[in-house]
Amino acid sequence: MSDSRAQTIVHVPRRFVAEEWGGTETVILEISRQQQRAGAAPVIMTSMALAKLRHETIGGVPVKRYPYCYPFFGLSAADRAALDKKGGNLLSLSLFYALYREPNVRLFHAHALKRVGGEVRTAARLRKKPFVVSLHGGVFDVPKAELGTMLKPIENKTEWGKPFGALFGSRQVLTDADYVICVGQSEMEKARKELTHDRIAYLPNGVDCAKFATGDGAAFRAQHGIPADAFLVLNISRIDAQKNQLLLLVAFARFRRTEPKAFLVLIGPETQPSYAAQLRELVQTENLDGSVKILPGMRNDQPELVQAFHAANVFVLPSMHEPFGIVVLEAWSAGRAVIASRVGGLQALVRDGDTGLFLDPNAPAAAADLAAQLTRLAADPPFCAALGEAGRREARAHYDWQQIGQQLENLYQRAEEHCARRS
Repeated sequence: MSDSRAQTIVHVPRRFVAEEWGGTETVILEISRQQQRAGAAPVIMTSMALAKLRHETIGGVPVKRYPYCYPFFGLSAADRAALDKKGGNLLSLSLFYALYREPNVRLFHAHALKRVGGEVRTAARLRKKPFVVSLHGGVFDVPKAELGTMLKPIENKTEWGKPFGALFGSRQVLTDADYVICVGQSEMEKARKELTHDRIAYLPNGVDCAKFATGDGAAFRAQHGIPADAFLVLNISRIDAQKNQLLLLVAFARFRRTEPKAFLVLIGPETQPSYAAQLRELVQTENLDGSVKILPGMRNDQPELVQAFHAANVFVLPSMHEPFGIVVLEAWSAGRAVIASRVGGLQALVRDGDTGLFLDPNAPAAAADLAAQLTRLAADPPFCAALGEAGRREARAHYDWQQIGQQLENLYQRAEEHCARRS
């Protein structure tokens, strides 16, 4: 660490709750743990979105939360709930004040843009501290359809928060950042074309290989009534149109006609309730009640999460858009075969036919193609096992959190050097 008197690293996501866990939360928690091991004092400072407690400790890391609002006239309770779940451009003056007052800060690490990112930017500049920004959910690499879904709750609403965005320099966050960190290779390439500086780096997400190495898959199957001899297909991600579970369901219905013992488990928080309802309706229409389970999202520290991977024969991530895909690393660490969409950061993560199989989610015959891939893996257990073992080796060699944590520390030091020159 560069200054023994200022060891606090402040991580600022838009929200952070154990009950609505996703890839971003996993990343923030794991890098915080690595920083603790290195002698730092990371703290997560965020909004009260979806939370009940102002202060708590998650995974050994302190979390501080602050009141917030969405500065739009005419928002309904349903609109606010949708914004909490996904993409809400919130405003929290108390969070900004806390960032400005937090003692012994070495560096601010923003995990969000817009007004939250602007608050981090302004607090850092007023205090002459470095700040870095991680792009987790895609900024330069987001499909228009997904962006439209995120903005739907504020359609035709009058925004009164623009002056605060201007005050905090929300549009200058990426320009002024001492370093911009992209978790996806494609995002990094686009960022380098769009931004006017070269303080941009690709830093992939990581995985706790040891945590996912062993698990009681039989216990998971028994708990959820899944036959021991069933070919189990697993998906763990937000129940959301972006994650494209609908395609997986359609493909699974086809696959089950040739593999009657097949079983599908979908696990994740429902960020789009209407989409979740659509999935359940299809389960009924296709008479899949006895072979499909949709389970709520699991906390990162739940043993059942690891058990789910070990219960599965294959993990499928059919996303329409995916900046990285940390669940692929988790599946690999459990030695499970992976089928993933050839989109976003997954394109640089998976090697087709070696560490996994690729799927084109936009192809006219995508469901038939995915069903064929599932049939191939079910019919060829040695090939299925070989894909999983290749993935396990890949995760251990390149994506263990200890390696990623050291690379992040190197970027922090570059950010500190740039901040010193700027100051």
